[in-house]
Amino acid sequence: MFFHFETDFVDSLRCIPMVVRYRLDSCGVKLKLNHWHQFSMTQRQYLIDCPFDSPEDITAYAEKLQAWVTAYTGTPAKTLEIPENPAWFNTEEIPAQVTVEFIAKTGCESFPRLAWAQLTPLQRFALIKLSQPGHENRNFLPALQEFGILAKND
Repeated sequence: MFFHFETDFVDSLRCIPMVVRYRLDSCGVKLKLNHWHQFSMTQRQYLIDCPFDSPEDITAYAEKLQAWVTAYTGTPAKTLEIPENPAWFNTEEIPAQVTVEFIAKTGCESFPRLAWAQLTPLQRFALIKLSQPGHENRNFLPALQEFGILAKND
């Protein structure tokens, strides 16, 4: 469930893994790292492994998460607008920030459209997150290699 580029922190779960970030954006909860650090390892693992396939699963996830944050901090986490048509589900249109970061990091002229379409929604989500302005972006190239878009020696 974790990406290889996350291996430096997944054993300790000191950072929020991409699969949880995906779930947070999908259920509209803005979880801060300090919230994550207050959760037990069992709670963190639950947020990674629990069912997240149906609208009911997603609602239950958000409710449990908000209950935990409230229990630790006294107030719920902020909420985010849930996109109606998230970019990570769009196999046809590559977000501009992904293309710009791809060109900057690889020197190639454009992101390969077929490669984008063949990624899973979680992989597309990861590339979108890793290409955000102001993000460190150090895992963008490793993610491209892991997802088979670039060869390891590119």
